[in-house]
Amino acid sequence: MVNERHLRLNDLYKTHPEKARITDTAEVLGEHLDDPFRLTVTLNTELKVPFKIGVHRAVGGDHDYPNPGDMLCATLASCMESTTRMIANRYNIRLTKTRVKVSAFVDVRGTLRVDLNTPVEFQSMHIDYEITSDDLDKKGLKMLINAVKKSCIIYQTLKKGTPIEISVNGVK
Repeated sequence: MVNERHLRLNDLYKTHPEKARITDTAEVLGEHLDDPFRLTVTLNTELKVPFKIGVHRAVGGDHDYPNPGDMLCATLASCMESTTRMIANRYNIRLTKTRVKVSAFVDVRGTLRVDLNTPVEFQSMHIDYEITSDDLDKKGLKMLINAVKKSCIIYQTLKKGTPIEISVNGVK
């Protein structure tokens, strides 16, 4: 299934490389601005999926909804899982069990300005990866994981870092 789709896409992108350049989006419209601890982010311009976000209790929120750190972990975990499934399908590897758990460690003293020497960032992330397949030995499993690491866009983005530009409109 994946191989057929990828073959069509590969042919398309070879002849029309501009069609391979896509933009993913998420947007927060400033609703309920009197509530600093909850918001709704709309994922994907085409699908417009609303998703409630909260603020972690470690920085004063109620942690009653997933927070941006949870979303970062979810994004990496889901990209690793979907990439694993697509590569396995492409190479006819039958997966019997998968589990991807992503943890991100942060010292919030930096963001709260308690300690100005504490970086405002996740200091580390860990991926706990479990894959079971009767089709793979240890060498094959290692090759699959390496292929996933090379192909997972979110993993590569976080690993290498990406420049971020900010445009500000409407400041008075």
